[in-house]
Amino acid sequence: MNKKVAFYTLGCKLNFSETSTIARRFENEGFERVDFSETADIYVINTCSVTENADKRFKTIVKQAQKANADAFVAAVGCYAQLKPQELADVNGVDLVLGATEKFKITDYLNDLTKNDFGEVHSCDINDADFYVGSYSIGDRTRAFLKVQDGCDYKCTYCTIPLARGISRSDALENVLNNAKEISSKGIKEIVLTGVNIGDYGKGEFGNKKHEHTFLELVQALDKVEGVERLRISSIEPNLLKNETIDVVSKSRAFVPHFHIPLQSGHNAILKLMKRRYMRELYVDRIDKINEVMPHACIGVDVIVGFPGETDEHFLETYNFLNALDISYLHVFTYSERDNTEAASFEAIVPKHIRSKRSKMLRGLSVKKRRAFYEKQIGTSRSVLFESENKAGYIHGFTENYVKVKAPWNPELVNTIHQVHLANIDDDGLVRFEFENVLV
Repeated sequence: MNKKVAFYTLGCKLNFSETSTIARRFENEGFERVDFSETADIYVINTCSVTENADKRFKTIVKQAQKANADAFVAAVGCYAQLKPQELADVNGVDLVLGATEKFKITDYLNDLTKNDFGEVHSCDINDADFYVGSYSIGDRTRAFLKVQDGCDYKCTYCTIPLARGISRSDALENVLNNAKEISSKGIKEIVLTGVNIGDYGKGEFGNKKHEHTFLELVQALDKVEGVERLRISSIEPNLLKNETIDVVSKSRAFVPHFHIPLQSGHNAILKLMKRRYMRELYVDRIDKINEVMPHACIGVDVIVGFPGETDEHFLETYNFLNALDISYLHVFTYSERDNTEAASFEAIVPKHIRSKRSKMLRGLSVKKRRAFYEKQIGTSRSVLFESENKAGYIHGFTENYVKVKAPWNPELVNTIHQVHLANIDDDGLVRFEFENVLV
């Protein structure tokens, strides 16, 4: 009888793509993959270190695994496992902790699945994480996350990712194109490009520092891959999103008009403290360029509140800056101190209750921005890719420009793309549409 393995992923799209790759390795070695809520012989938790909340959730997830099977072997991998391996190993019930270079070799460490008295740690010096392992996720029938790049050479003062993932390095262009073909051959309609700093694509492609290819060349090559119906760019730094790339996307066959561009602060003094590689004027230039060539484009923005030194005036300037920008939604992060980052030693700490208040204000602004964006789309014709989950009797889907729509559940719509006329916004903030001359 095959051993059973279950996975839980914390954090970003990149983690999801890597979990899928690790899961395929288990399946190739005869394991049966089951849901994390089911009884399994081994539970693998892919950890995240970006937010304090992700750290705290780890213990809860370990308890969840132990509740499902008290005798199960529990392994932790990922960013938090690299940064604080012993901290994870000390959590009751954890048997194995693997760092950045070891996580893709996890099955090599499973001689038997007998629980350990103490968590066993195999982690590396992060400078050893200088090789590339390709990944993609295909757990969802409609969408795949395709990893094209890993690591980061930036030195943002709040970020632990370079410590957890190492230097910037890229997959070979030929491998990316082959992975895209393989994904589309499985009937998956949409591919989301992911990485730590995907605009830096090409650096370290063949183990050297120079760029063999650029992100623009990657976009141009992927657009020519037959069978791929939709391509979506995940988060990309504003200084690396070139106007030429925006122009290519605007005329693209497969790339959709959706961008997610981190801002982090709307005040140049705070951007300097963060050691970001742009000022807000460049950010405005990128937003204006997108809206000029793709007025229907969806633009998401990352922003951090409560960074050390952020005064009320700094925050209000960020709020007003975002309010005036023609953007579609915000991802708001409340600053949390991370060990071994430069910002952890900064003075002028913002009290947590003020961080929370500022976060709430920006989340409210995000709701207004998304509503305004959706209202601009009413009356337009869009293509919708329908998803596979039945949520309370409804099927949901996303237009190419990331408007979420709903319709009564119909399994025949799953993983199909249909042209629709966006009709009105429902009470829950989702868009209803006219489909084959019937309002659904």
